[in-house]
Amino acid sequence: MYRYEVVGVEHIPSDGGVLICSNHLSNFDPPLVGVSCPREVSFLAKSEMFKFKFGKKILKKVHAFPIKRGASDRQALKIAKKLLDDGHVLIMFPEGTRSRTDDFNPARPGAGFFALRTDAVVIPCYIKGNYKLFSRVKVYFGQPVDMSNFKENKAKPIEVARCIMTKIEDLKVRSV
Repeated sequence: MYRYEVVGVEHIPSDGGVLICSNHLSNFDPPLVGVSCPREVSFLAKSEMFKFKFGKKILKKVHAFPIKRGASDRQALKIAKKLLDDGHVLIMFPEGTRSRTDDFNPARPGAGFFALRTDAVVIPCYIKGNYKLFSRVKVYFGQPVDMSNFKENKAKPIEVARCIMTKIEDLKVRSV
C-alpha cells in the first residue's frame, strides 16, 4: 500500500534497553516504527484508546499500555521504566500528541524523564511522508543521543526532551 523504506536501523542496539523517540503525525506511526525496528517493541498509548473492547484487545497484543494524558500517571511510568530497565524497546513520541502538519509540537518532558532515569540507549526517529495510498513513507533512525552530560549535570527532563526533539529535527533536515 506504501512505498516504505527504513534508514539507520543499524543504530538500534541488538540488546539492552532502548528508548526510540519519534515525531508523531498519525495513528499509524506506532505500528510503522514498530515494524521498522528489528526488535520487539512496546509503546504508550493514550488511555482513551483502551475504552473499547476491540481496541483494548489489539493494543494489548502489540504490547501497548495506557497512559492518562495531562496528569502524572504513576502506573504507566512504572511500567515504562521497568521495561527499559529490563532491556526492552519502548517507543515514545516526545511531542505527546500528533502534529497535523510536518511541523513539530513542543517537546513534553516524558521522554527526558526516561532518558535520565534509565540506562536505555536513546534513538531519535523521524517519519517522513504521509499515509496516502501508494505514497512514499520513510523511517529514519538516528545515532544514539549521548546522555552523559545531561546525567552528570542533573538536567531537567524537559531539557533532555527538547534535545531529543532537536535530534529528530536534524534527521528531518538530513532527509531532504
